[in-house]
Amino acid sequence: MKLPSITIAGTNSGCGKTTVSVGIMAALVKKGLKVQPFKVGPDFIDPMFHKYITGRESRNLDSWMLTEEVVSCLFDRSSSGADISVIEGVMGLYDGHGGISQTGSTAHVAGILNSPVILVVNGEGMSLSIVALIRGYLDYNRELDIRGVIINNIKSESHFILLKELVEEHTGLAVAGYLPKMDEINLQSRHLGLVPSGEISDLEDKINILAHQVEKTIDLELFLKIAGETGDRPGNCYGMNIERRASGLKIAVAMDKAFNFYYRDNLDLLEMLGAELLFFSPLKDEAVPGNADGLYIGGGYPEIWAENLQGNLPMRRDIKRRIAGGLPAYAECGGLMYLSESIRTKDGETYEMTGVIPGKSEMTNSLKRFGYIEIEVTNDNVMAKKGSRIRAHEFHYSTTAVCGEVPACYRISKARREKDDLTWACGYKQYNLLAGYPHVHFWSNTIFAEGFIDSCKKFSAGELR
Repeated sequence: MKLPSITIAGTNSGCGKTTVSVGIMAALVKKGLKVQPFKVGPDFIDPMFHKYITGRESRNLDSWMLTEEVVSCLFDRSSSGADISVIEGVMGLYDGHGGISQTGSTAHVAGILNSPVILVVNGEGMSLSIVALIRGYLDYNRELDIRGVIINNIKSESHFILLKELVEEHTGLAVAGYLPKMDEINLQSRHLGLVPSGEISDLEDKINILAHQVEKTIDLELFLKIAGETGDRPGNCYGMNIERRASGLKIAVAMDKAFNFYYRDNLDLLEMLGAELLFFSPLKDEAVPGNADGLYIGGGYPEIWAENLQGNLPMRRDIKRRIAGGLPAYAECGGLMYLSESIRTKDGETYEMTGVIPGKSEMTNSLKRFGYIEIEVTNDNVMAKKGSRIRAHEFHYSTTAVCGEVPACYRISKARREKDDLTWACGYKQYNLLAGYPHVHFWSNTIFAEGFIDSCKKFSAGELR
């Protein structure tokens, strides 16, 4: 199978690969192409920008949480019908699982997909040293198909010409163009990354400026030529033959400015298993959809919208009533915080939440957990039986002190280089609710999604209370 694709990788975080990626996506869409976006790794915010620009759901390709076969199949499934797939990398090209290995890195994903790589380099303050930098990336893995370079933060046309000549002469790579420093398109950040696309009022103007600049200074024809030389792969969809387990089930999914951190493939899997997804807003709606057989509250920024969430008392009461009444529910990170008694923000204000889980959440000034984790289920719950395992990711600045009487269902371990694994408990069980900090990718172990569907089916049939 051959699907035109290109992977936009960076030398490091902050080199400009997101700016380059979204600019190229926007310029290709302006040319009338159907662009399928992807993001390497466990990122929720960059895919929102991808979707805004391309009109297609951006997918996460994570070769640590998922097997190589599943990464390949999810890519093939989503790329169908697109003219080109553009894959935005994560961190630096070779940065993978906690510095332990390249697994999960941009290089690993590009290798799985036989996707040519364009390396984004920050050219600010550079001359001949750029050659040493790029040759290091080439020499580290000669089997990786690095095909070209885009240079970011160029100060002048003459600066670009100098760097282009040096790179092409000493590395043999094509320089596909550059972007100048563009303060007018800078995007705001907060503690978990960029401010989501839905909160930026002038995003359309910024994207248009960026797309116009890409058209001027990046060789899109060369870019498309390289993408068209994507290597062949066997069209093997191992792991994608999902058996429909139910019909007519409805799962309510919280989706608004407070809760929008979901892997799109998680939602797709629930639909493949037979569920209809009912999207609702804990900020604006007064109740969970009344015909829901299950509830899914993902992560997001409940701490930013805490006053608004507190102000929607009918929704808070309805969620507590429905979960206490046995509705199967699953919540991650921000969802856990919302289901606790309250959230204390960094400015010292405390806001009441749903109170389903006896415990309080609090924002801190430092990162509490970050990185890939392994989960072992230690107590049967609405998602999985004791002994089940799944891979996940954590990234949060908050803590939630849960009452000791609420059983934890997860034993979490995090591998560390040349040190013993870190371990801790999480995944709290209350009624038919499972809530914890980990962001789980259901395709890491589909029995978790299947278990949730089965619980919802039992509830619908009156067998689960």
